Amino acid sequence: MPILTDSSAPSDWVEPDDVARPVVTYGIASKKIGRIELDMHRHAKGQILLVQRGALSCRVASGLWIVPPRSAVWIPGGALHAITATGSLEGYSAFVAPSAGAHLPSGCCTVSVSPLLRELLFRAASLPLFYEEGGANSRLISVLLDEIAAAEIENLHLPMPTDPRLRALVDLMISAPSERGTLDGWAKRAGLSQRTLGRLISRETGMSFARWRQQLGVMLAVQWLAGGASIQRVAADLGYESVPSFVTMFRKTLGTSPGRYMAERHSARHRGR
Repeated sequence: MPILTDSSAPSDWVEPDDVARPVVTYGIASKKIGRIELDMHRHAKGQILLVQRGALSCRVASGLWIVPPRSAVWIPGGALHAITATGSLEGYSAFVAPSAGAHLPSGCCTVSVSPLLRELLFRAASLPLFYEEGGANSRLISVLLDEIAAAEIENLHLPMPTDPRLRALVDLMISAPSERGTLDGWAKRAGLSQRTLGRLISRETGMSFARWRQQLGVMLAVQWLAGGASIQRVAADLGYESVPSFVTMFRKTLGTSPGRYMAERHSARHRGR
């Protein structure tokens, strides 16, 4: 399938579910700086979406996933999801028929992309839409599926509660991430007791309130850093009084500093091109 760009016509897009091939791969390259939103939709085929440049988030009913450069999100077939992209976006996506994805993840997840998986996606995107099956093409697709199945899952998932009171509170926290209120303060804003809020969010997300809020901060930080924001700006926007305290939180969660985390992704991107 051709690489979709800012000048592509609507007719250049063909619904992957309508293509009788086990895997349909396409690329997208947009130089526009802004925000792209795709409302809730679903495909019969599963989808892996690799981000080379920019930042992308995927939202389903049960959670939110952030996809920085050098990572990809896997979305199972039939899953209702919405996509938001920020910055100038470059990425590659493969749609996988249910019959071909028996060993692929059953749920949505963010995965680290190996150099081999990245190159396989690049190569598959250059195939004709209705590529000839058998021979080299089928072997390429088979190895691509093996690499997707073997990809390491990354800790860039934020479980979302379903309780309406909690969802309203979550929306407020996401819209005002710099507010560093206490558990008691947030509970009062939700019309709940401190104990009830703690119990509900633990039951619905598997995390304590403090751990959930910290994970929210990490995911927003990754998204903003991938979009070009400075570490100082991100720390301030998340309500941290100092950059070192933000860096410490980030390192505890993802195992490295925010600067090194993004540098590794950008250097890997340049090595792969």
